[in-house]
Amino acid sequence: MNFLSQAIAAQPEPDWSQLHALPIMENDEPLVPLGLVASPLRVYPAYFHLGVPDALSDCYVRRSVLSRLQKAARLLPAGIELVVLDGWRPFTVQQYLFDTLSTAMRLHHAGDSAAELLARIRHFVAPPSREPEAPSPHLTGGSVDVTLCDGEGNWLDMGTEFDDISPWSYSAAFEAIGKPSPREGDVIENRRLLHSVMTHAGFTNLASEWWHFDYGNQSWAWHSQADAALFGATSWEALGQRWLRQVANFVQ
Repeated sequence: MNFLSQAIAAQPEPDWSQLHALPIMENDEPLVPLGLVASPLRVYPAYFHLGVPDALSDCYVRRSVLSRLQKAARLLPAGIELVVLDGWRPFTVQQYLFDTLSTAMRLHHAGDSAAELLARIRHFVAPPSREPEAPSPHLTGGSVDVTLCDGEGNWLDMGTEFDDISPWSYSAAFEAIGKPSPREGDVIENRRLLHSVMTHAGFTNLASEWWHFDYGNQSWAWHSQADAALFGATSWEALGQRWLRQVANFVQ
């Protein structure tokens, strides 16, 4: 079987306490912007276009994550391109996403305990954390949200929208359909294609989100059984911060 059409296996949710206990051996790779990358890699900062407060107008990832994204894009068949929807996030964006989903969940699951509510939320949004030992995945620059489009920029049908919070957002959800319709068959093939090129490029997938992949952070270390993560929380250095650092170096 062609590796691009291999079925996606259902995966259990990570043991979050064990995942967050994994050591982080920070390698200090810088964040890089994706705005000038070439086809077949495209960039569409989804949260910026959705009007999320403080969302960035470009996508940023660690340098080695970009190399792997380019590798994944080159594995795609002619006429299909990889679209990056999100990468590194400011803490305020992570907080906004968590708070917004928490509000929605409380309205429909009013009887849940705090632990039950958190379990529902973290299927789709990680709790905001800048803790050195357990940062939110997107704050590391190692998490990316991606999808596929054709050469004209039309989205391929992935079964749900990006950031959909239904059970159909689980990567392997459509694999369980006994007799898929023609449209469902297309969704299955599109998800398999995305999943295959990303995992062959070295990423791991979050089972509850077909669009979310990791490299170098604790989630990647957990799923790939690495001894340690390579990336902790990081930040994009604004111009004023860079000048302050440079002036301090000059004084020394």
